[in-house]
Amino acid sequence: MIGILGGGQLGRMLALAGYPLGLSFRFLDPSPEACAGQVGALVVGDFLDEEALSRFAEGLDLITYEFENVPVEAARRLEGRLPLYPPAKALEVAQDRLREKTFFQGLGVPTPPFHPVEGPEDLEEGLKRVGLPALLKTRRGGYDGKGQALARTPKEAEKALRALGGKGLILEGFVPFDREVSLLAVRGRAGEVAFYPLVENRHRGGILRLSLAPAPGASEALQKKAEAYALRAMEALDYVGVLSLEFFQVGEELLFNEMAPRVHNSGHWTIEGAETSQFENHLRAVLGLPLGSTAPRGQSAMVNLIGEKPPFAEVLKVEGAHLHWYGKAVRPGRKVGHITLRRDGLKALEEGLARLSRLVSELPWEGV
Repeated sequence: MIGILGGGQLGRMLALAGYPLGLSFRFLDPSPEACAGQVGALVVGDFLDEEALSRFAEGLDLITYEFENVPVEAARRLEGRLPLYPPAKALEVAQDRLREKTFFQGLGVPTPPFHPVEGPEDLEEGLKRVGLPALLKTRRGGYDGKGQALARTPKEAEKALRALGGKGLILEGFVPFDREVSLLAVRGRAGEVAFYPLVENRHRGGILRLSLAPAPGASEALQKKAEAYALRAMEALDYVGVLSLEFFQVGEELLFNEMAPRVHNSGHWTIEGAETSQFENHLRAVLGLPLGSTAPRGQSAMVNLIGEKPPFAEVLKVEGAHLHWYGKAVRPGRKVGHITLRRDGLKALEEGLARLSRLVSELPWEGV
């Protein structure tokens, strides 16, 4: 039995990918309404509650996690009892934006300029080094655009400093990028690796709305560059499982933005759009099984459903559309499902996306 820390939709999709392999699952989540509980055993409890951790761990063969804000202390406690993949060290890096940027910079991976901020003096020094415009972010927590503010002037930077608590921050130079892309990589227990094609990601309001896979027009050189950066990170962390790296693309250069030590939203297209999904490959990796092919099946688009439930029948009328509903209550700003559109060519994909754009609000589709 595999234990999964977290009971959201990523855990749910891991379990759905694992059942054909004869696997069983148990989740640990603080919420009794965690949607993964609909497809597997759910232990409800705080991640640092020793009694809950013990109930969760009993009888498990190994543990993985489905989101990167699991307390490192909980991961360390469990790592002492059972195999835990990816390693807790990866959580430590991913949970602190300053540590994350420093780690990748140390690997020789280009990043935007950044500076730690613990008060007004640091902010002043950071603005000199980083320049304006700049993004001021909390070092910990925050996702989907939360915990950050764009500053175009020194006054706006000072206002952002106060709004974000005045310390525990990182100032990053704003990058005028061409587009945002991500790479999903997977590394097995024996060190074998595989890479999915680069994916183009489009956001609205800081939330991922649309992924295009493979990223249209991405060169082989750009793909190889991203793979080399991911390989350095995985080897340095002795990583096992799926790792997602997000980049800003500027011409043929990639600037590292952030990592996620888990299966990732920008990889949901792989369920229908690749020979082996990211979820199955993560399970194969942590179990020491042979990795599956990451080859794409034609062209795919993944459309996030954020706080809305479109008419299912109309969605399914679109040729090549596959609907995934997570079993969550619909609330504003909440990821409640996704649609994967898979077609054999880019023109057919564009036609399908044009139809979906009339069914899903906030879909950033203006063509490739």
